[in-house]
Amino acid sequence: MATNLDLAALRVFLRVAELAHFSRAADELALPKGRVSRIVRDLEARLGTRLLQRTTRRVSLTADGELLAERAQVLLADAGEIESLFQQDAQLTGRLRVDLPVRLALDVVLPALPAFLAAHPGLAIEVSCSDRRVDLIEEGFDCVLRVGAVHDPMLVARPLGQMSMVNVASPAYLAAHGTPATPDELLAGGHVLVHYSQTWADRRPRFDWLDASGQERSLTLPSRVTVNNTDAYQAAVLAGAGVAQFPVQGVRHLLADGRLVRLLEGFEAAPLPVRLVMSQRRHTPRRVRVFMDWLAERVASRLDG
Repeated sequence: MATNLDLAALRVFLRVAELAHFSRAADELALPKGRVSRIVRDLEARLGTRLLQRTTRRVSLTADGELLAERAQVLLADAGEIESLFQQDAQLTGRLRVDLPVRLALDVVLPALPAFLAAHPGLAIEVSCSDRRVDLIEEGFDCVLRVGAVHDPMLVARPLGQMSMVNVASPAYLAAHGTPATPDELLAGGHVLVHYSQTWADRRPRFDWLDASGQERSLTLPSRVTVNNTDAYQAAVLAGAGVAQFPVQGVRHLLADGRLVRLLEGFEAAPLPVRLVMSQRRHTPRRVRVFMDWLAERVASRLDG
């Protein structure tokens, strides 16, 4: 038999879950505590599963409760979206979940986010900052910002621009090992790379560059430090662990103050494409469209054309 979920009951359940307390939820909802408890019990009975673990001090979600809470947030946000579907001036409400590369999040997006939220007080945003390739659909992201190729046919990619690359090392490293002028001198001079890899299975440190004809070239070099995070990558290079290849945008300030030195000019790697990615679905909620337009404008203004 199909179960008709009561949106009001879901709102009560979510408030109890968020506050981990029946009494506090009742106070915020302006409802008697007994009624709040009864609504949750009825919801559990209707679904045939326990949603909350209750103790004398606090309330916590069961595994089924966590699943319902995640889906209920989306359902209620979409319900609010339907109510305002034909009201373009209606306030945006609901929750967004996005994933951003660490450096773009720290340098470009997060500093401007409070102003966006001030303009849309009904929105809440969950920001995941990572360099790994998250599963947008499986992990429930509304959109992700990706640097590099996108091959998944279930995703829609919106090009924003590209990030030019630069070869760098610390002054201390160059003082100790010399400054190479060509990729061949990297190899002949015994230079090492700081190896960046999103997966530990990638054990092939390479120096990549475009030759005079625009063809991609690659040279395998030794590495003594491997990292899987851009902050760690930057820290290792600053500490003198080797040569690295960075997007210019992420190290421009370090080049300006002399903490990193640009080298091997004319032998830069191919620019990295930057895309805003979302899943294919019939209707994109207005809150997602508005946020994506803001994010696209914010990021594209800091990238190459």
